[in-house]
Amino acid sequence: MNIPSRPTGQQAYDILRQRFARMGQIRNALGILGWDKDTIMPAGAADSRAESIATLAVLSHELMTAPDMPDLLARAEPGTDAMATANLVEMRRQHAHAAAVPGDLVEATSRAASRCEMAWRTARQDSDFARLLPHLQTVLDCTRAVAAAKAGALNLSPYDALLDQYDAGTRQADIDPVFAELASELPHLIATALDHQKSLPAPIAPTGPFAVPAQEKLGRETMAALGFDMQRGRLDVSLHPFCGGAEDDVRITTRYETDDCINALMGIVHETGHALYEQGLPKDWRAQPVGEARGMSLHESQSLLMEMQVARSRPFMEWMAPRLRAAFGGNSNDAPWGADNLHRLVTRVRPGFIRVDADEVTYPAHILVRYEMETALIAGTMKLADLPDAFNARIHDLLGLKVPNDRLGCLQDIHWPSGSWGYFPTYTLGAIIAAQLREAAMRDNPAIMPAIAKGDFTPLLDWLRPRIHARGSGASTKEIVRDATGAVPNTGPYLRHLRQRYCAQV
Repeated sequence: MNIPSRPTGQQAYDILRQRFARMGQIRNALGILGWDKDTIMPAGAADSRAESIATLAVLSHELMTAPDMPDLLARAEPGTDAMATANLVEMRRQHAHAAAVPGDLVEATSRAASRCEMAWRTARQDSDFARLLPHLQTVLDCTRAVAAAKAGALNLSPYDALLDQYDAGTRQADIDPVFAELASELPHLIATALDHQKSLPAPIAPTGPFAVPAQEKLGRETMAALGFDMQRGRLDVSLHPFCGGAEDDVRITTRYETDDCINALMGIVHETGHALYEQGLPKDWRAQPVGEARGMSLHESQSLLMEMQVARSRPFMEWMAPRLRAAFGGNSNDAPWGADNLHRLVTRVRPGFIRVDADEVTYPAHILVRYEMETALIAGTMKLADLPDAFNARIHDLLGLKVPNDRLGCLQDIHWPSGSWGYFPTYTLGAIIAAQLREAAMRDNPAIMPAIAKGDFTPLLDWLRPRIHARGSGASTKEIVRDATGAVPNTGPYLRHLRQRYCAQV
C-alpha cells in the first residue's frame, strides 16, 4: 500500500491495523505448521519444517520491526473507541518486545527450538537427558540472549522479560509471594487431604481395555456438549496434549491409553477449555493484538476451570457416568461405573511423577519445582547439566518421591525444548484464577452446577463469554478478573476450593 510521508493519526493507525492483520495471517500459518509438526509430520521432514517455521518467524519479525514502525506507532491515533485504544497499546507492547531482538537471533531461536523438540521426543522415550543436553543448551543460550536483549529494552529483569511474553504485566515479584504461600500451605494441605481420603471408600478404577475409537467418540461428544464448535476445529493425537491451530481452525490434541478411560477424557476437557476461549474471542478484532487472548494465566484459567473445577465435580460425574458406561459396556450396577465412585476416582490425591496427570492438591508442587529450575537456569546460577539431579531433589523435597529416571523427571515436558521459558508459572496462576471465576459464577448464577449435572453447559458459557472471552486483550488480566469477580486474582478462593473438596473444610 502507498504510505503517506507524514500520515495523520488515523492514517497511521489504519496502516498499523493492516500490517498487524498480515502478521496475524502469518501467525495462523505458523499455528497450522506447528500443529502438523506435533501430530502427523513424518520425522524425516523435521529439518525442512524447522527452516519453514524459522523463515515465517523472520518474515513476521521483519514486518514488526520495519523502519517506519516507530514513527507509525508514535503518530497513531485510533479515536475514542476503547478497544481501538487498547489495540494500539498492545501494538506498542508487541513491537517493543520484537524490536528488542535482532532478526538473526529470532531465526536462530526458532530453528533451535524446532530441532530440540524433535530430539526431545526420542530422548524422552529413551529417558536420556544426555542426548538432549546439547540441543537444550542451544535453546537455553538463545533464550537467555533473547531475555537479555528484551530486559535491556524494556527495563525489566531477564526472567520478567520472558514472563511478559506469556502474561503481560506479570512479574517475578508478583509470583514469589504467591508461590511462597503455596509452598508453606502445601505440606499440611497434602497431608490433610490424604488423611481425609482414608475415611472414604477407596475408588475402584474401571477395568479395560478401553478401545481408542470409543474414547475418541466420547471425547468428541463431550467437546460438543461443552460448547466447542466442531465446524471451526478438530481433535487429534499428540505426544503432549495441546491447543493450537489458527483463527476459525482451533485444533486440540490428547493422548490415549487403552488401560485408562479417564485421562484422555480429562485431557480433552482441559484443551477444550483453551479452545472455547479461542473460539470466543471478539470477532470484530480478528488478527489484531486486542483480539488475542489476554495471556497464558487467563488462558490456563479457562482450561483448568473446565477440567478441574467442572469436570472433576460431582454434578459433572452425574452426567458423565452413564455416558462412560454406554461407551465402554459398563453396567449401572457395577461399583466402578457409579457417579460416586467415578467422582472419588477423579479427585483422588496421589503424589506422582507426571505433572499433567497430577491431582489438584499436588499439582502446584510440580510448578514450584519447574519455576525454581527455570529461574535459576535463566539467571545462570545453575548449570543445565545439573538439571536432572536438582529437579529430582526438589520433587523428593515437596512430594516425597524418588524419581527413577529422566523420562519421569525433567524430560517429561515439552516446554523447555520448545523454547517456552517463563510459561510454567501461568499454570498455577491460572488455577488460582479458575477457582475465583467458578466461585463468582456460582454466586451470580446458582443454576450453573445443577445445569451441568444435566449436561447443560450453556449457563456457564454464557457467564464466561462476555466477562472473559469477548474481552480479548482489551484490559489487563487483573482488570478482567476484577471486573468478573469483584476482586483481583488472589489465593483465597483457590485454597477454599482445595480444602472444601479434598479436606472437607471451608
